Amino acid sequence: MSNQELAKIFYEIADYLEMEGAAFKPQAHRKAAAMIESLKGDIGAIYQKGGVEVLKEIPGVGEGLAKKIEEYIKTGKIRELARFKKKMPVDLDNIVRVEGMGVKKAKILYEKLGVKNLKDLEKAAKAHKIAPLFGFGEKTEKNILEGIEFLKRDKGRFLLGEILPRAAEIGEKLKKIKGLEKLEACGSIRRRKETAGDIDFLAVSDNPEKVMDFFVNLPDVAKVWGRGKTKTSVRMEEGYDMDIRVVPKKSYGAALQYFTGSKEHNIILRKIAIGKGLKLSEYGLFKGGSASRRMIAGKNEEEIYEKLGLQWIPPELRENQGEIEVSLAGKLPKLIELKDIKGDLHCHSHWGVGNGPEGIENLVKEAIELGYEYIGISDHTKFLAIEHGINEKQLAEQKKEIDKINKRFIVQGLSFKVFQGCEANIMADGSIDISDEALAKLDYVIAGVHSQMKMPKEKMTQRIIKAMENPNVDIISHPTGRILKQRDEYEIDFAKILKAAKETGTILEINANPYRLDLNDKNIKKAKEAGVKMAINADAHHPEQMRFMEYGVFQARRGWAEKKDVINCWPAEKMLNMLK
Repeated sequence: MSNQELAKIFYEIADYLEMEGAAFKPQAHRKAAAMIESLKGDIGAIYQKGGVEVLKEIPGVGEGLAKKIEEYIKTGKIRELARFKKKMPVDLDNIVRVEGMGVKKAKILYEKLGVKNLKDLEKAAKAHKIAPLFGFGEKTEKNILEGIEFLKRDKGRFLLGEILPRAAEIGEKLKKIKGLEKLEACGSIRRRKETAGDIDFLAVSDNPEKVMDFFVNLPDVAKVWGRGKTKTSVRMEEGYDMDIRVVPKKSYGAALQYFTGSKEHNIILRKIAIGKGLKLSEYGLFKGGSASRRMIAGKNEEEIYEKLGLQWIPPELRENQGEIEVSLAGKLPKLIELKDIKGDLHCHSHWGVGNGPEGIENLVKEAIELGYEYIGISDHTKFLAIEHGINEKQLAEQKKEIDKINKRFIVQGLSFKVFQGCEANIMADGSIDISDEALAKLDYVIAGVHSQMKMPKEKMTQRIIKAMENPNVDIISHPTGRILKQRDEYEIDFAKILKAAKETGTILEINANPYRLDLNDKNIKKAKEAGVKMAINADAHHPEQMRFMEYGVFQARRGWAEKKDVINCWPAEKMLNMLK
């Protein structure tokens, strides 16, 4: 049982409700799902404090939704979803992940062609049965086939934002075992990769048998693949495998280094060890031949790297992307940390859509709780009507509200500042959907591509460059447009984008939403090397989503970014001076 699993069920119910043509319920379920997904605590623990009444305190959760949450907590499922699946046996969860597919299109294909799952969808597209249908066409059919291929490539991987909270939750349970001294999740999770295939725990305990007993009896264990005295493997109901190894305390550092990886990083380390007449393994760093071999390091990672003549390398950098050479020279960067972030410039208040939980006041409250010095309100603009995009007149009205809040802070003697920006739309020709006159009155402007993402490489590149050349555009949001496990980046010449960003003084965003993490790590490193500044933003649509910031920091660290590379690590005045 997990927040992520419950949120997934709510998203599925929302899709089925939309398929039935329900008016407001789909959005209510999606809103509740987003809130549950980003909750600070476990939903089960929250329920235990006060039942349905406490659940109703979660923004967006009313009586009906609270009872569904209660049903899930008590039974592990929600009957409504089972009823929908029986009535409409369509694998919406996977079908709507295909680019170009939505719930309405899934309904049409089910009714017209009997498409129930990805296999049916692929078969229908390859037989060219989809293109002739009203509202589809050859281009959509081609996009569907490309989207299915993309999903096949990504099969078996889980977003860091999905699997890291589960690893943390399970880790907290394991740490309560008496006699367990150390515990760490290794592999892709410790390196904070965008996706991970499984969870690998490493532990030190004086009672391994007790650890194995506890591990196989964890909630949501669907199958035990194998159980030994010091290693056990299980399959979780969510679909991923989970391992735990218990090692001696003297070997913990060596094992932690080895099981963190990456494989390529470890191969180079072993070669360095051999060159020094040493042997490195998960058991330790050894000196001497087989007859006289003795361990010279292994208790912690730092001594492993030190004995090999290297600085300790942060896990996020261990990809054999030059980190070993830089470490040997003693010149590793001081990577950015979450505590360095002073504000978030990409927060959506859904202004003008009623005084909901994501209103400006609640976003400000969350920012203060996070210890920020400032926040930027960046609502979508008018082209994106589906996201309640606001026009020039509404931007002017919003400014009045923000000015009132800032005046209140001054009266109270607080230094916190609310800035007004927007997330404008880059149109197909590179123009912006809001007038320059209105943009010039804002504290800053974010602009992003939200439509026509299949443009040829040269045209898409020029489209973004034209937007950067606009003297009012300060930041490009989610610059490559990818959505993890759903769609690839759009085609752009990133070298040209970097050159234009440098020449125009435009900042590139590291979007911290776990579904985006855009820029990727390689592009972050390229931006840093080109001297292009970046901003890490949560792109929050609810206050709780502001906590996505940590995923953006993980991504920035993987791209070698330091505090000096990220403008929202700077005090407000310095940050504003960097903008156009």
